[in-house]
Amino acid sequence: MTIQPYLFFDGRCEEAIEFYRRVLGAEVEMLMRFKECPEPTPNVTPESAEKVMHARLQVAGSTILMSDGRCMGQPSFQGFALSLTVKDEAEAERLFGALGEGGQVQMPLAKTFFSPSFGMLADRFGMSWMVYVAP
Repeated sequence: MTIQPYLFFDGRCEEAIEFYRRVLGAEVEMLMRFKECPEPTPNVTPESAEKVMHARLQVAGSTILMSDGRCMGQPSFQGFALSLTVKDEAEAERLFGALGEGGQVQMPLAKTFFSPSFGMLADRFGMSWMVYVAP
């Protein structure tokens, strides 16, 4: 059994893919646009035909599934965060800064009782991240 996050970017998926490729080194394993669906898809307009119906990314050995979903332009990620465990404080600072470009820091990177460096942020898409250095 495998559990994988499936993220809906509501029309901003391609932008998110490029951001995660640049920041995290994500590799796109699969990408299908709505216009490529082999079966008729209701509610696909000429504007949404180019949007991402399904994508699969590999990020540091983990799989993240993504889509544009309903293509409304307002992704909403609530009640969860993606946790990124890194090898050292320098990598934590680099990735925290890059993920935070255009986003919002919720808890700056700092030493905690459980980690030499831990912080939380929402990236430019509203996706919550926890960056953690294992002790």
